[in-house]
Amino acid sequence: MRVLIQLRPSPDLVAAVADPSVPSMASDVAGGLPGVVLDQSYAPVAVPRPMPASTGGDPLSLNQPLIFSMAPQDASVVVRGEIADDEVTSRIALLPATRRDVVAVYADPAIETTLTCAGDPAVGDWHDVERLLRVPDLTSEGLDGSGVPLAVVDTGINAAYVKAARGHDVTVDHERSWNPASVSGTPGDFPVDHGTMCAFDALIAAPKASLVDVPVLLSRRQGGSTLDGLLSDAIAAYAHLREVLDAQPAESRALVVTNSWGSFSPRWDFPPGHPGNYSDNPAHPFNLIVGSLAEAGADILFAAGNCGTQCRDSRCAFPDRPIVGANSHPRALSIGGIDTAGARVGYSSQGPGRLAARKPDVCAYTHFAGSGALGDGEPDSGTSAACPVAAGLVAAVRSRWPATVLPPAQLRTLLRRTADDRSAVGYDHDYGYGVVDAAGIIAALRRRAAKAA
Repeated sequence: MRVLIQLRPSPDLVAAVADPSVPSMASDVAGGLPGVVLDQSYAPVAVPRPMPASTGGDPLSLNQPLIFSMAPQDASVVVRGEIADDEVTSRIALLPATRRDVVAVYADPAIETTLTCAGDPAVGDWHDVERLLRVPDLTSEGLDGSGVPLAVVDTGINAAYVKAARGHDVTVDHERSWNPASVSGTPGDFPVDHGTMCAFDALIAAPKASLVDVPVLLSRRQGGSTLDGLLSDAIAAYAHLREVLDAQPAESRALVVTNSWGSFSPRWDFPPGHPGNYSDNPAHPFNLIVGSLAEAGADILFAAGNCGTQCRDSRCAFPDRPIVGANSHPRALSIGGIDTAGARVGYSSQGPGRLAARKPDVCAYTHFAGSGALGDGEPDSGTSAACPVAAGLVAAVRSRWPATVLPPAQLRTLLRRTADDRSAVGYDHDYGYGVVDAAGIIAALRRRAAKAA
C-alpha cells in the first residue's frame, strides 16, 4: 500500500526541508524505517502545524479559527513510500514505537479527474456562459483577471490549443508553474486533455489571468505505466504554491487554485476513524496544507465530483457522502454543476460533505460546447468544468481585490451570500447556497468600495 509518513525530526532538519534552496532526499529524513520502501524520487515536504487562534480550541477542527505554524519547532515533514499489503496494520503500529520522530502514517490515495456520464449533448456554448457570468460587466469594472496567477492543478495545459480555441492570447507563467518529479515537459505545452479544458473554462470570466500549470495528474508511481496521480504529489504542489503566494507583495497578493479531481474510491484509503484515513480526517497532511494555503491568502476551489444520484460516474465507490477529503474542506469552495438552461446536472455530487457538512458551496455552469479538448462534439462537462468556471470568476474579482483587502474567507462568504438560491429553504445539498451570480458579486463589491471610501 502506498503511504505518507509524517515525521517530526530535529528543527534544523525541518528548516532545511522547508528551505526551497536546500535539496533534500527522503533518506535524509527517514532512513531506516523498518518495512517501508521509501520513494527516493519524492522530495520531503514540510507541513505546517495547526494551532487554535484562541486558547481552548481543538487543533484538529477545521471549522474554527486556526493559525498554521511553519516554525521549525512546530512543523513536520512528509515522505512517501510503500508497505506490503499484508504488513500494513502491523507496520503502522510498529513505526511510532521504533522511531520517536514518526508522528503518523496516512493513506496516499490515487486521485482522478472528474469526468462525467457520456451521451448527453451540450446545453448551450461557452458564449452563453460568458453572458451568464456577465463578463462585459466584469470587464467594465476592471475585473478581468489581470495580474492574477490562476493555478490549474490537473493534467497540464496546452496553451496553443486554448489560444486557437478562444481566439485570444493566453498567458502561462512558466516561472511559477511546477511539475512533479516524475513528469517531464514544459508548462503550457502538454498534450490536449482534461487540464486544457479546465484552463479554457477558467479564462471565460478571467481572460487576462496568468495560468500556473501544475500537472499533478500526469504523475506516475514507481513502476507504473499509466496516469496515476497521487495525493502526495498534490501535497508537494501545494507546498510550491505556498512559496508562490508568499513571494508576492502584500498589496497585490492573490492566488486562485482550481482542482477538478478527487478521490473516488475507499480502496486506497484507510477506513473512516482510522488515524491514517484521508476522506474524513482533518489531520491528514493534504487537508492541513489546503487549510494553511487558504489562511495564507489563496482562494482554493474543488469540484464537488460526479457522484450525483441521478447519473453517477461509474468510478464512484463511496456508498454515501461522496464529497470527500479536501473536496469538502471548509476553507475551500466545493463547486457543483448546472447547465446553461439553469438545471442542475444529474451527475453533480450532493452533500453533506465529510469534512464540512455544507457542501457543495455553490454551483457554476457546465456541460456546454466549449474547448473541445475532450473530443470533437464533446461538451466541457462534469463538475470538472464547473469548478474552473467558478475559479475564473474568483480570479476576475482578485484583479482589484487582493487577499489582503478581501481575505479568502470573506470572498467565500460573499459568493455564498450573493448566490442565486434555487431552493425554497435556503441552503440545500443539491445546489448549496445557489448558483454563482456575477451581478450580485459586482453590486456587493461596489457597496464595499463605497463603504471603504
